[in-house]
Amino acid sequence: MAAVTTLGLGKTMEKKLHAVGIHSAEELTEIGSKQAVFRLKEKYPGTCVVILYHLEAAIRGVEIKQLDEASRAELKAYFKQM
Repeated sequence: MAAVTTLGLGKTMEKKLHAVGIHSAEELTEIGSKQAVFRLKEKYPGTCVVILYHLEAAIRGVEIKQLDEASRAELKAYFKQM
């Protein structure tokens, strides 16, 4: 199992993901960015939509700026209804 940091996420995010039960890059990919941010927001209420963008980009293996507008809009809508 690969560390979350292999997806380009930092140590701080890795610690937060571990705190919500996500311990590997494979687990993050399996549960997806939405479920991951849902868990993060429960434990860390200050979690913002940008974290959701970063997680999705990491799962896709792209830079955050490479997320298309449709993906961003869909992620933002999900985040707002949480």
